[in-house]
Amino acid sequence: MFKRLAFFIAAVALSLAAQGGVVKLAILSDVHVTPGNANEGKLREAVAEINATDVDAVMLTGDLTNEGSDEQLRNIKGILDGIRHPFYIIPGNHENNWSQSACKTFNDLWGSDRFVFTIGNLVVVGMNCGPFMKMGDGHIKQEDLLWLDSTLNVMVKPGMRVLSVNHYPILDDLDNYRAYVDILKKYPVVTHQCGHYHTWRLYETDGINGVMVRALDMGGDNYGYTLMTIDLDRQWIYVYNKVIGNEPVVMFSYRINLDYYTAAQPQLHNSVPAGFDVKRIVADNASIFTRVGVDSKNLYFGNSLGYCKAVDKKTGALRWQFKTDAMLFSRPAVGDKYVVLPTSDKRLVWLDKKSGKAKWQYEANGPYVADGVVRDGILYQGGYKTFQAWDVKRHRLLWHYDSINNYCQAAPVVGGGDVIFGAWDTYLRSLNCRTGALQWQWNNGRNVNLYSPGNVVPVVTSDHVLVVAPDRVTTAIDRKSGTQLWREKNENKVRESLGRSADGSVAYAKTMDGELVAMSTGDNYEMLWKVDLGFGYEHAPCIVLEHDGYIYCGSRRGMLAVVNATTHELVFTYSMGSSEVNGFEVDERGDVYCSLIEGTIWRIQQQL
Repeated sequence: MFKRLAFFIAAVALSLAAQGGVVKLAILSDVHVTPGNANEGKLREAVAEINATDVDAVMLTGDLTNEGSDEQLRNIKGILDGIRHPFYIIPGNHENNWSQSACKTFNDLWGSDRFVFTIGNLVVVGMNCGPFMKMGDGHIKQEDLLWLDSTLNVMVKPGMRVLSVNHYPILDDLDNYRAYVDILKKYPVVTHQCGHYHTWRLYETDGINGVMVRALDMGGDNYGYTLMTIDLDRQWIYVYNKVIGNEPVVMFSYRINLDYYTAAQPQLHNSVPAGFDVKRIVADNASIFTRVGVDSKNLYFGNSLGYCKAVDKKTGALRWQFKTDAMLFSRPAVGDKYVVLPTSDKRLVWLDKKSGKAKWQYEANGPYVADGVVRDGILYQGGYKTFQAWDVKRHRLLWHYDSINNYCQAAPVVGGGDVIFGAWDTYLRSLNCRTGALQWQWNNGRNVNLYSPGNVVPVVTSDHVLVVAPDRVTTAIDRKSGTQLWREKNENKVRESLGRSADGSVAYAKTMDGELVAMSTGDNYEMLWKVDLGFGYEHAPCIVLEHDGYIYCGSRRGMLAVVNATTHELVFTYSMGSSEVNGFEVDERGDVYCSLIEGTIWRIQQQL
């Protein structure tokens, strides 16, 4: 009975295409194609089927590949170029999180990571939602939110409707989904379409209907795509499961709803105890994925529009800005005369600190996404398959180590004749500071890049090196030999967030349960204490900072937590926003600064 009814609904809805005000779309999502895998052949079959239909347009709504490499992106473009209908595409987390090009190649191949088009009275708008080059929740870039509002304001005329498209649902999966939804509710949005979860689901947010659609491969030889019919005359939407070689089967049919409301949200009760001050000093017009560089006068950061900016520490006023050709992910490295900017468009650029003008540049073989460290006039900088030491004043390459099989991301630890850093090729390495010679390398026993200590700043003492990684284990290594000393048994679910006490005797790690654990950095594993930070589920790779008797932690959702380093008590928490805290920096006055992905910079002061 259900099959006969479903077939009848499908037949009626598909016949509506002959009438005005009806839009038919083919949707591919989560195709995960790598050269030679089974999905590659099935995608070719899907494209051939879609070409034989009369759909108005085809969309691919994220996760084209598995690792977002240039080879994988170019391979799938060769397949998608065979689509004979109007075609629109956005990336997914698999293109953004592990991108070989730091998200640049996607834009080079398809022109943009967002789209907008009209079919009759329907405006279809889609945009990228990350997460961008590190573990995190989905995030709509600040400039894309502004673009969305201004674009719909111009394009949506009386009687028109909007289809919103993203890789993620408009739910808590997106850190700034509230800002996204608030914009969508200003316009007649008929539904929001996404993928990501490889499942079918109909849901609603503030009255806006949302639909999750299938992946190319649903298991059990179930390969296919989605068909969607939007009937603006009858105010109905039909969503079909189209298994390759079979007739479409209706999965959902629902009436278009334009009666929106605002769901109640938890009330934040931010309060800062006496002796502290927390203040926002920068609100940028784009997202910020970098940590902040500091000196006596300025803060330096990069944004998702490719601008490196210097702002006054006291007022937040812009002093200068320098434009690059791609999103920036590396903290500007601050020297005496220059700010050295590692760029995603494959350069190291020497910028004059006073004017921001480029004085010299080095062109590399790949993007820079790592934070560099300047010590005694030398910049120690990780890159793509390389690690380099530069004389900053003379912009002269002193040495380079090129036996790395992926990119570096976190800042190295420099001192005592060593430079110690991780990379996304499964290894933690120690190099000689003076020559760049490899002293040792350590691997956690996994040969999977995604378990690498690639985005964590290790804790280094006179004798030991401690590291955490996505394998959720803390490991201690002998600093001189690289020999593994101990490895805790995954009891705390630590990830990529680590720090140390001022005297080096204690390592701090943030857990995935939102706790701060303190461990001895000695010869044997010993957990000293634990405190709940109130973060809940947590995965932000934000360094833990101890400064002047207090420990600073940042969450995936913009929460600051301050812990007393002596009593181990939580002093206070403060909500700075909704997105990930990138990391903490301290200036010569002892003020603490941090940036949030949503485009803000905050100052935390102890007031004596």
